[in-house]
Amino acid sequence: MTKHHKLSGISLISLLLLIFSGNAMAADAINGADTAWIMISTALVLFMTLPGLALFYGGLVRTKNVLSILMQCFAITSIMSILWLIAGYSLAFSDGGSMNAFIGGFDKVLFAGVMEGSVSGTIPEGLFALFQMTFAIITPSLIVGAFAERARFSAMMLFSSIWLFVVYIPITHWVWAEGGWLFEMGLLDFAGGTVVHITAGVAALVAALVIGKRKEFGVHALPPHNLTMTVIGAGMLWVGWFGFNGGSALAADGNAAMAMLVTHISAAAGAAMWAAIEWLKHGKPSVLGIVTGMVAGLGTITPASGFVGPAGALIIGLTAGFVCYNATQIMKVKLKLDDSLDVFPVHGVGGILGTFLAGIFASAGLGVFSGQGYAEGMNMISQVWVQLIGIGSTMLYTAVMTYIILKVVALFVDLRVEREEETEGLDIASHDERGYDF
Repeated sequence: MTKHHKLSGISLISLLLLIFSGNAMAADAINGADTAWIMISTALVLFMTLPGLALFYGGLVRTKNVLSILMQCFAITSIMSILWLIAGYSLAFSDGGSMNAFIGGFDKVLFAGVMEGSVSGTIPEGLFALFQMTFAIITPSLIVGAFAERARFSAMMLFSSIWLFVVYIPITHWVWAEGGWLFEMGLLDFAGGTVVHITAGVAALVAALVIGKRKEFGVHALPPHNLTMTVIGAGMLWVGWFGFNGGSALAADGNAAMAMLVTHISAAAGAAMWAAIEWLKHGKPSVLGIVTGMVAGLGTITPASGFVGPAGALIIGLTAGFVCYNATQIMKVKLKLDDSLDVFPVHGVGGILGTFLAGIFASAGLGVFSGQGYAEGMNMISQVWVQLIGIGSTMLYTAVMTYIILKVVALFVDLRVEREEETEGLDIASHDERGYDF
């Protein structure tokens, strides 16, 4: 064997050792407990959409439209998953080079480089990508509640697909990706106050205004057709939210446990406050009110869940129930806006409120925080200012881009069904099926 061949052999062996040692180090970096918890959390967040949100929304519409809501949630789950695989994850979480403050790059298109041994923190990167996929699924699913019972199915799917790339993914990168401009400013958004709830709420409001009211809105009562279904869905959302907030710690640790605890307290407080207000105003608390208050408490604690303690969560939940209740009354009764299933006054207002309160109750001086608190060099005034910048920029960008997307979609397909189809119901008009065959 020549000296050249010997060197080549040594180089090959060294390369193989380097590869195997790299794989071993990657395997060592994976924490089994963290991985198991995020696997469970991922399933819980998907459970929030299917069947949780689908049943919650489905029960709130009329009998002739129940299947259309279930179909929209199911179809969004399918299409958003594929789009997240193709480029969504890469644009949200990879390095965008010179544009990294605003958007990621294309390094991980089709999950390139996301192998069995690749890691993100202490969990497999594939699991992190899947966990984030479930957030990309539920956010556009929330929006459908704003134009329920009148949106054309093809328009809804086209809008949701474009919206994912134009609105959701850039804001996800701003807030949660290293190098994102809000991330670098120190915005506190533990599990999606800006990324999920403000974007969905503002987009829902814009969509409801652009598409217009249901033809019977304000003329006849449009009561929920099956509150039993809604309560079942609400219960699933409450359980699933433990994965939504607790899983956002990305570890099986004290921060995840505290996030779960404060999530539960805020949900309970929001439900109790909403029911109490109705009881005082109308003499009877409603089932719809208590479950809506619960969702308001969950949405409002979401951005603060990793930064506040039980006392802070109680205050946030009670505030959520009070503020979101009044927001629904203002929108429906005073402004006559047909955000059909109250997406903006519950999720949008809740996300705004929670993101703002995170900047206050993360203060150790208040005695209500969980221990993570502000970043170095930040105090309450500077943190609240950053929170307001995050809220304002998310609202403005989402509103403008959502409006543009809707107008672009309208160039290709009508945004809403014909009046005759709306009267007949979307189950028959859009899917040629009935939810119930009596």
